[in-house]
Order: sequence, then structure tokens, then C-alpha cells
Amino acid sequence: MAEALLRAYAGDRFLVYSAGLEPDRVHPLVGPVMVEIGIDVSGQRSKDIKEYLGRLTAHYLIVVCEHAERNCPTIFPGPGERLFWSLPDPAAVEGTAEEQLEAFRRVRDQIRFRLWEWLDDHPKP
Repeated sequence: MAEALLRAYAGDRFLVYSAGLEPDRVHPLVGPVMVEIGIDVSGQRSKDIKEYLGRLTAHYLIVVCEHAERNCPTIFPGPGERLFWSLPDPAAVEGTAEEQLEAFRRVRDQIRFRLWEWLDDHPKP
């Protein structure tokens, strides 16, 4: 979700990449909650951080979960700024289909808010 949101809000200012430590798939509830706000993620796929290590220089590294913060390589080529935004994993929520969907909406909105704040501090040149 973070990749799609940052690309939608500032893709003209940043090359946006996303990766995980244990990529599996884009969760099926991501698509519907993103479409609700007008963003299509159908072309996205889950990627392993190994795809980028040694191939990409990152000027900003935004980590959104505690597992990744604990286990991500601490030396990533070039990050001038490493941010940690502790967000709950909506895929870990158990309950009804509506409760699970609501968990994805909450995290989507938390990411949106954090990105808007961060982008306000990084205005267009």
C-alpha cells in the first residue's frame, strides 16, 4: 500500500520501490481498499529486498513494520534518511471479513497520513 500511495502522491518526485523480507503475495484485501481511494494496484507484486540490494541507491528508506525494522539490513546503499513508521500488520487481524477489511482501511489511512506529513516536510524543489 505504501508503494502505491507514495507513487500516487509523489511519483513525479521520487522513484518508488517496495520490498519485504519474506515476500509472498499482495494480500487480496489491498486491491479493494486502494480502489476505494482511486488507486489501482493490480500491476504490483510482492518483491524481496534482495532484488534491490547492491542494485539500487536509496535516498530515503521508510520501514513500516517492526519485524522489518529488527531484521532489515542496517546498511542499505545510500539512505540519507531512514524512517521507521511502526504500523500494525492488517493481514494478522482475525475476525469477520468486514473486520479484516476495516483493518486494511485503517492501515491504509495511517500510511496516507504519515506520507502527507512527510511530503509536507519534503516540498517540491
